[in-house]
Amino acid sequence: MSKQRKNGGNVVTQFKVSEAAALLGVSDDTVRRWADTGRIALVTTGTGPAVIDGAQLATVAQELAKDSALAQAFPASRASARNRITGIVTKVTKDRVMAQVEMQAGPFRIVSRMSTEAAEELGLEPGSLAVASVKATT
Repeated sequence: MSKQRKNGGNVVTQFKVSEAAALLGVSDDTVRRWADTGRIALVTTGTGPAVIDGAQLATVAQELAKDSALAQAFPASRASARNRITGIVTKVTKDRVMAQVEMQAGPFRIVSRMSTEAAEELGLEPGSLAVASVKATT
């Protein structure tokens, strides 16, 4: 499971290679090849497995979404989903009352509006793992 660590005053989410691969929809070997070519930086934490910084992973997820076959084949389509969608937070915009949270779930960008208090309590920031819950009446 992803880990969070403190870096100064910031919390940094880190993902194992297998977790990053699952979030990006690629194989573990692809993630390792990207690390070998410099597309993704793997960080070794001493005794544990190599990890990838969540914010960096969010950037790669956005790049892949733009280039995905689905996005190219159906640029004007809207995807509908029921229940829960797991993804990575790519952007959080807050004011005193409300927050807008954007996440990338494979090729899909999901935007949610919630109270700033809720976003802070959930620890939502670029690179965080998140699960969007979708409710629809029809």
